[in-house]
Amino acid sequence: MGIAANELCRHVIRPTLIYLGCHCPNAESLLLGIAASQSALGDALDSRRGHGLYRITELRHQHLWDDYLARDPDRASLVRGLASQHAFLKGPHLELTVNLRYATAIAWLLIEAQGTPLPPDNDIIGMARIWRQTFQPQGRLRDFAAAWQNCIAPLHSVA
Repeated sequence: MGIAANELCRHVIRPTLIYLGCHCPNAESLLLGIAASQSALGDALDSRRGHGLYRITELRHQHLWDDYLARDPDRASLVRGLASQHAFLKGPHLELTVNLRYATAIAWLLIEAQGTPLPPDNDIIGMARIWRQTFQPQGRLRDFAAAWQNCIAPLHSVA
């Protein structure tokens, strides 16, 4: 397993959501579940399926900037503030692998851009539906639930 769920939440997800002004327990749980499903909480960050903790493809990353963030310069500036000053200009997609807060912000914005209401933080199947809609259209709800049980459930109650 990669990063402990409670530490990922406390040191990366929660501060990023607070910084973006959209913190809530539902969002924390959803992002934890997505990280568990996509990369086993960072067990494998390098994949053909996408970059980093959330396995975001370069195309999705580019479309988010071009089609969503370009319409909101203040929000774009806020997100850009999470990226490395020089490295982002040379390799913006690498930020998804090496910069956990930036990757978390991008993952959240992909969800936000869908406009889907968040389920309660204990609704695993509701979160799985958002994961499938936003990150894995061919994904199976039971795979999300299994990743949750394997990576998060043992540690989530300790957080």
